[in-house]
Amino acid sequence: QGSQVVGMGKEAFDAFAEAREAFQEVDDVLQQKLSKIIFEGPIEDLTLTENTQPALMATSVALFRVLMKQGKLELPKLAQLVAGHSLGEYSALCAAGALSLADTTRLLRIRGSAMQQAVPAGQGGMAAVLGVDFDVAAKLAAEAAGADVCQAANDNSPGQVVISGSKAAIDRAVGLAANYGAKRVMPLPVSAPFHSALMQPAAKVMEDALAKVTMQQPQVPVVANVTAQAENETQTLKSLLVKQVTGT
Repeated sequence: QGSQVVGMGKEAFDAFAEAREAFQEVDDVLQQKLSKIIFEGPIEDLTLTENTQPALMATSVALFRVLMKQGKLELPKLAQLVAGHSLGEYSALCAAGALSLADTTRLLRIRGSAMQQAVPAGQGGMAAVLGVDFDVAAKLAAEAAGADVCQAANDNSPGQVVISGSKAAIDRAVGLAANYGAKRVMPLPVSAPFHSALMQPAAKVMEDALAKVTMQQPQVPVVANVTAQAENETQTLKSLLVKQVTGT
């Protein structure tokens, strides 16, 4: 989430039936012309979390299906595992055949709405801490938290860790960063404090939603976000999707 751009997937849509069918199925499931927002904008509508999540998944799966069909490829012969970042874990599960496109679409609309509603607008935030490792970023987040929530949310790479929590705590982290040797702290343009304890209401919603969905064993293992381990057992994958909402 954050990589969305107006017009993504449009060239594939124009050129390939597989892409058109994928976007059409997502539109039909949502009973909304999400493809129109993806292709034409405005960016403000595309960036609404409840739209962004199914939109990025739809684009990912459309491109994946074009690759498979046009390249006459089969996933188990091509890859030993699949992975996706945050909402991208759902795209990976769909690509691996664990979730149908329709179920993935419904789950991401629910996930986007639940995450948006978990924290009132403007009260939470995220920021990238540059130049320190995960342990140092976690200590910075803990000091900045005070009586609020602030935690290391995305262990992106050595030297880039995203922290997440209440707006007041994120602001404090900006002021404290130099004490921990961070080069800089960049607030991110996101609408909620993802992957923090503040997302607990959304985790409960996703637990209920996932319980109603039938998941098949994926064709290849899926690397879970919260463990960074390859998993292929459906109940384990479901429980890890719930933990992913609040977990690092």
